[in-house]
Amino acid sequence: MTDDQTFEQQPSMAEQSNEITYVVGVMSGKGGVGKSIVTGLFASALRNAGYEVGILDADVTGPSIPKMFGIDSRPDVCDFGIFPVETATGIKLISINLLLSSPDDAVIWRGPLISNAVTQFWHDVFWGKLDYLLVDLPPGTADVPLTVMQSLPLDSVIIVTSPQDLAAMIVRKAVNMCRQMNVPILGLVQNMAWFKCPKCGEITYPFGHTNGELLAQEMKVPHLLDLPIDPEISSRCDSGAIEGYAANQFTEKLEIIANGLMALKHARNSEVCDAGDTADRQ
Repeated sequence: MTDDQTFEQQPSMAEQSNEITYVVGVMSGKGGVGKSIVTGLFASALRNAGYEVGILDADVTGPSIPKMFGIDSRPDVCDFGIFPVETATGIKLISINLLLSSPDDAVIWRGPLISNAVTQFWHDVFWGKLDYLLVDLPPGTADVPLTVMQSLPLDSVIIVTSPQDLAAMIVRKAVNMCRQMNVPILGLVQNMAWFKCPKCGEITYPFGHTNGELLAQEMKVPHLLDLPIDPEISSRCDSGAIEGYAANQFTEKLEIIANGLMALKHARNSEVCDAGDTADRQ
């Protein structure tokens, strides 16, 4: 092999058979802000609207997606790839926790092994035809987020934060990473923003009254929505019933989110076409 030759990974049988319209990462940079909850709510709302949806749980060392959806069955595996497990409403998902002998087993791997597992979830899983594949990313801006941004055809990223200056400081790092990697940001979700008293209806801001729209403006990204602290969400996640949660304010934003994805996809396709035309003329 000469110095200017490189090996390129050939598409697997699974990858060749998959048809995925939008690939969306859910990212924060900060742990504990609710990325997996936002992923689960977004996936459930999309599925409820009639879309074909999948979730790739890229948080290899801290997977929580299967628990939220009440899934503990192992995926079917053949010589050609892996078949994702389906939830009660038909959301396809894959997670390292579904491949362990026990969900309590710790994944004690170094970064390269973890990154390889995530890329395998893309290359070797028979996702089939999906309108949306959501990628639940782990905290940080290192191995896995970098691998996902470099190896997966991300159309956009949803940024998740909580109403604390400390969280916002770390989240800005994730925003800057997306910009450096040229990955479009669909918008900002502020989780745990407020709490409504079940008795008197009074709205309380337990972490301070941080305006999600202003925070999004500071980061120069669109504001998608503010999610409350809702005991029902916690209860449903613990019981594996997140698909039954009726988050009205979340579903109301669904059309805006979907339209934003279509606009980003169209803009990217236009850029590719323009670049191709320029290359042809040269």
